[in-house]
Amino acid sequence: MNALCFFLVLLATMHGIQAVDYSVTNTALSTPGGVRFRDQIGAQYATQTLDSATQFIWKVFQQNNAADRKTVQKVSLFIDDMDGVAYTSNNEIHLSARYVNSYSGDLKNEITGVLYHEMTHVWQWNGNGQANGGLIEGIADYVRLKANYAPSHWVKPGQGNKWDQGYDVTARFLDYCNGLRNGFVAELNKLMRNGYSDQFFVQLLGKTPGQLFTDYKAKYGNIA
Repeated sequence: MNALCFFLVLLATMHGIQAVDYSVTNTALSTPGGVRFRDQIGAQYATQTLDSATQFIWKVFQQNNAADRKTVQKVSLFIDDMDGVAYTSNNEIHLSARYVNSYSGDLKNEITGVLYHEMTHVWQWNGNGQANGGLIEGIADYVRLKANYAPSHWVKPGQGNKWDQGYDVTARFLDYCNGLRNGFVAELNKLMRNGYSDQFFVQLLGKTPGQLFTDYKAKYGNIA
């Protein structure tokens, strides 16, 4: 048995398997949103989604072994009675029960997309805090987009005012950049492990993000 355990650990190490624990805590069961989460999403589905998102994010970022990733042993999801939609801090995701209660569309699809976005914040590199928030949020929404959980109200390709406007605008722009160089977002994230510079775009695509955004707008007939 000991030999088998050693072999499994060795195998896991060789294949870069990283065990992550997930927990789901509904602190808002006394509210309509907390009850709706329990009844229409549930802790089991949420846990499965957190794990599926992690596996998907590792693929998008081409983080094929533990050395490429952050060292995260546990991710905790809390459903809280709060305003907003969700936020992530210190490997804790906080989801708004009020948002869950107010959402009128396909709730499970929406919350799945939100969790993919928030899990990206757990795993992405942020340039040691040097990268601007618009790019960070855009990468998180890019992952949501590639996972096919983009909601219908997002901007269409080519829309938006600047490349680092954030969220759906930047996600669409990054999708365009990735089309120019397959794996661009993964390479950009790798470069952001220790710092950030707009020159990363020049390094990977030969143009500044501003120049690329002008090209992107022009492609869709939206000249800025």
